[in-house]
Amino acid sequence: ASHKAEAKKVQQVKNAEAEAEARYLSGLGVARQRKAIIEGLQSSVCEFERDVEGATSKDVVDILMLSQYMDTLTQVGANSMILEHDPSTVGKLQASVGNVLGYDEKRKSK
Repeated sequence: ASHKAEAKKVQQVKNAEAEAEARYLSGLGVARQRKAIIEGLQSSVCEFERDVEGATSKDVVDILMLSQYMDTLTQVGANSMILEHDPSTVGKLQASVGNVLGYDEKRKSK
């Protein structure tokens, strides 16, 4: 009976270690995915600024925000949920993201 209990304990420890390793590897995968997304966005922003005269990175972020907002509306609509969608909502969303990213502070310092 003592050997069975010890074997069960060892198995539980091994299972916990395997679970921890799986979560760690999953986290690495998510981090790499996010890094790839950011690198892709940086490249796209640079190309857009280069190819579209007078465009700024803020313009790209605004377009991206509007696109994401429309995608969200599509997904929410598919789930029969009601979401406010007048133009001022998009403006408020852009302002909020701008505050988080420091756009207002950058404008004030210019």
